[in-house]
Amino acid sequence: MTGTHSILTHSSGDTMTTLKGKTALVTGSTSGIGLGIAQMLAHAGANLVLNGFGDADAAVSAIESIGAQVIHHAADMRSAHEIEAMFSAAQARFGGVDILVNNAGIQHVSPIATFDPDKWDDIIAINLSSAFHTTRLALPGMRERNWGRIINIASVHGLVGSANKSAYVAAKHGLVGLTKVTALETAKTGVTCNAICPGFVLTPLVQKQIDDLAMRENLSADDARARLLGEKQPSGEFVTPEALGNVALMLCSPMASEVRGATWAVDGGWTAQ
Repeated sequence: MTGTHSILTHSSGDTMTTLKGKTALVTGSTSGIGLGIAQMLAHAGANLVLNGFGDADAAVSAIESIGAQVIHHAADMRSAHEIEAMFSAAQARFGGVDILVNNAGIQHVSPIATFDPDKWDDIIAINLSSAFHTTRLALPGMRERNWGRIINIASVHGLVGSANKSAYVAAKHGLVGLTKVTALETAKTGVTCNAICPGFVLTPLVQKQIDDLAMRENLSADDARARLLGEKQPSGEFVTPEALGNVALMLCSPMASEVRGATWAVDGGWTAQ
């Protein structure tokens, strides 16, 4: 791993950050947003440490097909000890972590009065506390190399609230706060920390909301999708994992060397309202 990187210019004239020699750890990356971001980082040349409980073999194959080196670690993001084991595996295989993407997250929808306390604890642990543990473990090596990128995948719910999502909104607001503190503590170093705040992305979590809405309101799948987007996202379009991956690449590039503690809303206009 090296302490610098550059911009590659392809024959088409497009530019792309090269992350050759860097290692990225992306939590919750066996599917959805996490896998999409991991693929974009792999295309830029990074080695990958994947994490998650989904189809790990398929995710590893997807990264290997790009030509990147990759390992998977099934750390339970509720467990500090398992997160520590994942970092030990990254150290043993790649020599450390240069890019940390905190993406792991779960959701539960219920009014506060009837919210399952165990669900609350799991959401706070996975969506927020895990990012504290990964950050504290990544920072020493990043400081030593004087280069690192920490990218927290928050949500529009790190910026605004929604009814019946108390734990998720609390965790994502906390993640935005953690982003700012991390940025301030690393402000005089080559390490940066920023948050990406997606709107609706068509992930399994969002698909479940569409299915529940369709069943509850006796709507077709298309009508339920349009209703869900129409309530929040003015563009009427889902954000794609690829779009989020492009923002992550930008944050890893020299262009973003002084972008610190920022929240990047990628939300089809949701938070502009």
